[in-house]
Amino acid sequence: MCGIVGYIGPRDAAPILMDGLSRLEYRGYDSAGIALVTNNGEMFVEKKAGKLSNLRTALNESTPLAAVGLAHTRWATHGRPNDLNAHPQIDCTGEITVIHNGIIENFRELRQGLAERGHTLRSETDTEAIAHLVEETYEGDIGDAVRRALERVHGAYAIAVLHKREPGRLVGARMNVPLIVGLGNGENFIASDVAAVLCHTDRVQFLEEGDVVDIDADTVHITSVEGNDRMRPVHTIDWSVEAAEKGGYSHFMLKEMHEQPHALRSSITGRVLDDRIDLPELAPLRDHLEKVERVEFVACGSANYASAVGSYLFQSWTGLPTRNNIGSEFRYSPPPLDEHTLVIAVSQSGETADTIAPTRLARSIGSPVIAVTNAVGSAITREADAVVFLQAGPEIAVVATKTFVTQVTTLVLLAAAVAKLRGRLSAERERELITALRRLPDDAARALELTVGPSQELARRYVNSRGFMFVGRGVGFPVALEGALKLKEVSYVHAEGQAAGELKHGPISLLDAEVPLVAIMTRSSLKEKLISNVMEGRARDARVLAVATEGDEAVRDYADDVLWVPDTLEELSPVLAVIPLQLFAYHTAVARGTDVDQPRNLAKSVTVE
Repeated sequence: MCGIVGYIGPRDAAPILMDGLSRLEYRGYDSAGIALVTNNGEMFVEKKAGKLSNLRTALNESTPLAAVGLAHTRWATHGRPNDLNAHPQIDCTGEITVIHNGIIENFRELRQGLAERGHTLRSETDTEAIAHLVEETYEGDIGDAVRRALERVHGAYAIAVLHKREPGRLVGARMNVPLIVGLGNGENFIASDVAAVLCHTDRVQFLEEGDVVDIDADTVHITSVEGNDRMRPVHTIDWSVEAAEKGGYSHFMLKEMHEQPHALRSSITGRVLDDRIDLPELAPLRDHLEKVERVEFVACGSANYASAVGSYLFQSWTGLPTRNNIGSEFRYSPPPLDEHTLVIAVSQSGETADTIAPTRLARSIGSPVIAVTNAVGSAITREADAVVFLQAGPEIAVVATKTFVTQVTTLVLLAAAVAKLRGRLSAERERELITALRRLPDDAARALELTVGPSQELARRYVNSRGFMFVGRGVGFPVALEGALKLKEVSYVHAEGQAAGELKHGPISLLDAEVPLVAIMTRSSLKEKLISNVMEGRARDARVLAVATEGDEAVRDYADDVLWVPDTLEELSPVLAVIPLQLFAYHTAVARGTDVDQPRNLAKSVTVE
């Protein structure tokens, strides 16, 4: 979800590119860079870690005139956020520059092969491999070179490529990552988002999977990687610049909910291979993981609920006693910790004080620590022995949506990898997981399709309710907690999440005609038990809103209203079941007129205890 901007035309490129990057700052980033082929025929590259102002300061000292260039804001995935790892990345000759959003799945093999063939790779990034591959395949035509290079690349990418010897051309390509072409008068643009070019043109082409685009100031030529011509329609954008930053959505929360299929695809890229689940990030802890006797999760908020799913799966799949802990409580009544206790710290920002403190405690005692986070270079990564990144891209809205689903997915992968390492994951089970994980991004897209309209209608119907009770069992219980949290956070309506079996032990006294029961009723081994709990609520006049598996019409016998999600493995069901609840919370908040993206009293990252 980083920012890409490319320009070719009669005007000075640098100010246009910098303006485009500034319009993409909302996406989040940790470094920025620019490449220009100057009017004197030289390749000029400048890049800086940190804010765009750092790059702007460097450019103010000496920015050459150029009619073509590309620029980038980076959200680090491979390699720490610093000047060296910032984009653009350069080949050995210094004549080819590449910027890239996404993840190259086979980057280790590519880098190793390039090094063996004499290339010098200076950064830690997967992107640099693309620059050197283009260098190898270049025979005088940059478009052909990019196409041949991409035949060897596996993963998700949106790229822009510039060659010093061909200053009249700019080449881009996409696979599972957005890239658009902006059509001007005697000038053209490439960008990751309409927001970057909308002040210059309202005519755009949205590239599709496997497209390679070759532009000059007057023409746009789109082909497949194999070189076959492709035609893409021209769209006239009627959004404002402000709306374009949100991709045409009313709020960042809504935009980020719709980004969940892409975020899920990114989270499994490089980890779900043809025939195996692989987390190479665990290599530093391989020996420790074989000797672990207990597992302790530590997290806060939505991350804690994702960890509850992870804890359930770890204990089930590895056979290790596993407990989920609230970060703010961990240090004040710590469990027994030693070198045989694996601590898994989960934090979206990697800066959550209540999670970092217990992580440091565990590390000081000698416990192996795995951090699961979305932010490269964050504080928690420095406290861990191994780090597994969500790869979800930046999340702007205060409330977690796409980071929650990628936390759950990443913890599924982590649990499977540790179980496999310890000899407790059968080949058949691994294949079953691989099939379901590969389908998960499309399933999430289907869940959005099924529930966008109905969730809005139900939000209007239930908006005046006095409160809500969310219930689930097994891995559905953390979904109930997260659903209740989302509703509280953005709509300011009271909601509780409960284990369904606990209803009759007290919470059922809250239920009546003004307090609906929201039940996570997707296909599961505990569904029949859950139905009994739901019927207890109905007997108290509570209306029942169910999240259920598509096609399970029997649910209508127990629920007044149903939001449907696709079928998947029970262990992955939280990823899909939470989507209707996110949408329901969002539409309830809109109906109540609250500040959806920045709810009162909340911050995106809680950096103090």
